[in-house]
Amino acid sequence: MMVRSGNPAVWLGTLMSAVLLMVSAGGIGWAQSAPQSLGLQEQGPQAAPPPAPSAPQAPAENPGLINEMGKLFDKLPSILPPIKSPSETMNDLSRLATPSSMVSGRAACPASSNGAPDCKLAANQLCQSKGYKEGKSLNTDSAEKCSAKVLIPGRQRKPDDCRTDTVVTSALCQN
Repeated sequence: MMVRSGNPAVWLGTLMSAVLLMVSAGGIGWAQSAPQSLGLQEQGPQAAPPPAPSAPQAPAENPGLINEMGKLFDKLPSILPPIKSPSETMNDLSRLATPSSMVSGRAACPASSNGAPDCKLAANQLCQSKGYKEGKSLNTDSAEKCSAKVLIPGRQRKPDDCRTDTVVTSALCQN
């Protein structure tokens, strides 16, 4: 194809068309020459040795969101609690269905070693006073108890003048 026009736009368009035609036809189209054999001749077609099987390589670490979510899904079985069998579930239900009674009363919660009220002991005490073995507290009540010193007019209140007492008012008791 020969372009005889002096117009550069026509010349450029023709050149681009030719390049696109060669590229779309499977390559640039230059002939590939065989390597020069320095005086050696090949003795016919030789079978190339089969490529050695390479060990599969671990994929490169990709720090993207999808990769991080994949890591999370890999860790899920160790995070979630184990699934119980039907017999284990029935055993848990039967343990919960043991006869129990709710009782009312008042039992003071003693202070534990960290200063918080220990209402488990108070619930046990309340249940034992009603003839049961142990219990769990259902309801509690708290009240501030102060010494008579706080009633003196003009006296500054001190930190040890009042304390908070907690009592169990109802408990679930079991034999």
